[in-house]
Amino acid sequence: MIHPQSNWYSVQRQIRIVFLICLFALIPRIYAFQSEHPLSGRRIAPVMGVGGADWLDRSERESEENPEGALDAIGIKPGMVVADVGAGTGYMSLRMARRVGPSGKVYSEDVQPEMLRRLRQNAQEAKLNNIQTVLGGEADPKLPPNALDLILLVDVYHEFSQPQKMLRKMREALKPDGRLVLLEYRKEDPSIPIRPEHKMSVAEVKLEVEAEGFHLDQVLETLPRQHILILKKANLPAEPR
Repeated sequence: MIHPQSNWYSVQRQIRIVFLICLFALIPRIYAFQSEHPLSGRRIAPVMGVGGADWLDRSERESEENPEGALDAIGIKPGMVVADVGAGTGYMSLRMARRVGPSGKVYSEDVQPEMLRRLRQNAQEAKLNNIQTVLGGEADPKLPPNALDLILLVDVYHEFSQPQKMLRKMREALKPDGRLVLLEYRKEDPSIPIRPEHKMSVAEVKLEVEAEGFHLDQVLETLPRQHILILKKANLPAEPR
């Protein structure tokens, strides 16, 4: 005969075991997330969830960000192979796809499957078949190595929970003469109505990104609210034999 109290203790023990398994499974993720960048001390912003998708496609972006002017300044040309990291619903990906044309390709990366589903739907409605969606990770955008002419990050870099690892992986994905381009709201301008953790200064970008094997080549200030920061791969010192 099984005593009721013994059975109760057995159930409690199983619950504790399940709880501990779940806790230990979460520990790597907790420690992987950085609340601030170790070099600059910049507070890392939370990622915008799919609930903010409509904000990404708001009509005001035309006047606030001038996306076509940004792509003009960056110089995306027919035949290029490019990536839109943190692509969301494809606001910039669709514009990039039209510019690279049928002989080019756009890798549209995001960490949220629902964002990518909406992006594919938007691309289908726009009759664009040169976009490939990529489900990336927090430490790896999962882009093909040595394949890209340009990687674009629009108001995205400041949300990376593991920016150093992401930058190293993006560096691997760029061709030797490839460019990494960041668009970030100007932290230097307090009049821009964006929360401080969603802005970046030129000095922060230079400090953080150059530490991962890039050099800041150009800073363009032609947009209403954002820096255009163009980086190229730096020559890394040879490893000792």
